[in-house]
Amino acid sequence: MHTTSRVAVVGMLLGLLSSLPRLAPQDPAKPAQDKPARAAAKAEDVASIDAILGALYGCISGPVGQARDFARMRSLFADGARLLPTQARGDRLAVRALSVDDYVNMSGDSLVQMGFREVELTRRVDQFGGIAQIFSTYASYRGDEKQPFARGINSVQLSFDGKRWWVQNILWQDESAAHPIPAAFLPTPK
Repeated sequence: MHTTSRVAVVGMLLGLLSSLPRLAPQDPAKPAQDKPARAAAKAEDVASIDAILGALYGCISGPVGQARDFARMRSLFADGARLLPTQARGDRLAVRALSVDDYVNMSGDSLVQMGFREVELTRRVDQFGGIAQIFSTYASYRGDEKQPFARGINSVQLSFDGKRWWVQNILWQDESAAHPIPAAFLPTPK
């Protein structure tokens, strides 16, 4: 393609993009039309990055037989938020996109039956204005296990609307022999 043609194509694309309607900012607290209203979050769960991460780990963790507080969990997430587990497939990484309800339906019973708990080991926070990206290293346990059956990193994206923090997405990957957790994301030995 000639340079003149490329310039014309780029100009045409920019013209099309500028003619699209502007998206109105979405209020993360406003439920979608076809969904039931979400329970209000506890103010102490969403007041800070520390608080919302503590609430996230608290919602999915507990002993065998203890019901999880999924209403609390749902209250932490913005509408349209995704939970994105990964799985190694040979030399590539597959990502599955789940809504909060998908995650609860898929994992809720097993969390209770096996007594799952997840503990944050370290955290790295990058924040700009009302957005934050957190790498939260975790260890996962079943029942009364003393040694984790898995470790990995949760990549958590948060937004702050001026009143509270919202979880926008959580993408995570378990540690493997091919991908050990780098020392920078592990606790410093004492």
